Amino acid sequence: MDKSEQDQNRRASQYDRLADKFIELYLAGRERGREAMVVALDQAEQQLSALGEFSTEQGQELKQYLERDLEQTIADAQHLGEEARERLNPARLGAGALASIAQALELTSQALHTLSNKTRRQLSYKTGEMTTAGTLTCQACGQQVHLKATGHVPPCPKCKGTSFSKGY
Repeated sequence: MDKSEQDQNRRASQYDRLADKFIELYLAGRERGREAMVVALDQAEQQLSALGEFSTEQGQELKQYLERDLEQTIADAQHLGEEARERLNPARLGAGALASIAQALELTSQALHTLSNKTRRQLSYKTGEMTTAGTLTCQACGQQVHLKATGHVPPCPKCKGTSFSKGY
């Protein structure tokens, strides 16, 4: 393994530690939602920087990548909420408790949809950036690149494009 690969593996490991610390802090808090996520992410970055896991500059970069990936996860959850709303439509399932579940899912879907629309512009992935596992789609040619683990975004193998959207 050459030095470049070692550096990429080290950065991927740092990203994963930041993600783990974020989850720990977010779940330990009482509040939920976007503001609580921002606070937990800031705290995770600050704590790991203070422990020497990475420099403040590296921490800020990793935090930006994780924030972007969280936004993508929210967008994906919004899509799942819409699909669940369609499948759990009271007209298809009957009245009573199922109707209540569908209404709750619809309200959740609307909230996630609003948040998703506000952040959709930030969900562009560029070659060289860090991201979690998932499927990247080249915005130039539509070629899909499958990442099996946290790592750097490669250039498009088909057209050498450098801008991607992501799905899971």
